Amino acid sequence: MSFAEVSRRVEAPALSRGLGARLGRYGLRSIAIVYLAGLILLPLAAVITKGFGNGTAALTSALSSSGAQNAIKLTLVTALAAAIINAVFGTLLAYVLVRYHFPGRSLLSAIVDLPFAIPTLVTGVMLVALYGPASPIGARLAEAGIDVVFAPLGILMALLFITLPFVVRTVQPVLSELDEAQEEAAYVLGATTWTTFRRVVLPALRPAIAAGALLSFARSIGEFGSVIVVSGNLVNETLTAPVFIFQLTGQFKPEEAAAVSTVLFAISFTLVMVTYKLVSRTGEAI
Repeated sequence: MSFAEVSRRVEAPALSRGLGARLGRYGLRSIAIVYLAGLILLPLAAVITKGFGNGTAALTSALSSSGAQNAIKLTLVTALAAAIINAVFGTLLAYVLVRYHFPGRSLLSAIVDLPFAIPTLVTGVMLVALYGPASPIGARLAEAGIDVVFAPLGILMALLFITLPFVVRTVQPVLSELDEAQEEAAYVLGATTWTTFRRVVLPALRPAIAAGALLSFARSIGEFGSVIVVSGNLVNETLTAPVFIFQLTGQFKPEEAAAVSTVLFAISFTLVMVTYKLVSRTGEAI
């Protein structure tokens, strides 16, 4: 047997394995793309086509409905408030979980993830049970002129509960990667805890905090389950955009519902893309 024949016999299995590996990679990519397209892209294309198939007529009609503009405004305002508040307290929680060791820390960390596991309708029921007019706390607050349930404050509290993990879990890994030696050096030089956090830690956390806040905002503008329970859905008072969309579908106005849904999706998608950029930059910096 010549050397050339031996070489061909050795190279043939290698080429076969290489071709099989390439086909396997292409096959996996194709499956992933088809799955993504069928699960997300096709429904998205359908709702955009449904809402804007005749231009902006459906959106204009929807926005002219009673309470529509106030519903969108209330949704954006409460979502923004929830994002800002959770940006502050979510960062505080992440700092405590990373920098301090104490009994029950693992339990506290698990509690942070509870909003991911609890159905949002259950969240609304819990808030009504705690702050409703029939509860002791709700009655006391009502006597003081503070309405929680069936008021914008109840919507805000529902959004705070649901979106808190987004900030904590976005900030926590970044904080874990920071070198504590810089903080210790600041303490040695006489800096207080607040000064050290503001001058040393916060600059490194800003992209992660912003990313968590944007995710909270994006999640808040689409919240439905808890809001429909705690808000009372009062037109021009506590009606939010997702509930308004639900009402449009119940009124057999699918084009208008799809148009408003597309607007909310566009806002959420933009925020998610900005968040992706922020998280990418944070990862590169670390």
